[in-house]
Amino acid sequence: MTRKQRRLALIAAGVGVLGIAAALVLTALKDSIVFFNSPTDVTEKHIAPGTRIRLGGLVAPGTLVRGENLAIKFDVTDGKGVINVAYQGILPDLFREGQGVVTEGVLQPGGTFKADTVLAKHDENYIPKEVADALKKQGHWKDDYAKKAGATQGRAQ
Repeated sequence: MTRKQRRLALIAAGVGVLGIAAALVLTALKDSIVFFNSPTDVTEKHIAPGTRIRLGGLVAPGTLVRGENLAIKFDVTDGKGVINVAYQGILPDLFREGQGVVTEGVLQPGGTFKADTVLAKHDENYIPKEVADALKKQGHWKDDYAKKAGATQGRAQ
């Protein structure tokens, strides 16, 4: 084997090892590469209690209950499923019933989601494509959303 052939063999072996490593990493992360899970996703995927996930949807109207020591309970819905959320802390200023929310935390054995982070929709004119698709799928899409989303996309270009 000539020197050039050995070099090419080593390069090919290195590229092969990198390809296998990349495939293993992507396979291991395939369920984690999600911006959030809707309540319906959590139910359909049978996510085990104790699993750390992001839960997203709309804060169900009439479900916000404030307790002592900044304890807060509310329901997150996607129009089809509902999950109870418990959170302790200060909520974002834009947090309201009927608004979009993404929470991070752990699913408890009783079905309650214990959130340690709550993220509220940051702008009245912005709707992520994933949220818009989920709202359309569940029948909660309003024509106002399309006008606002179009206005935002027009400004960004």
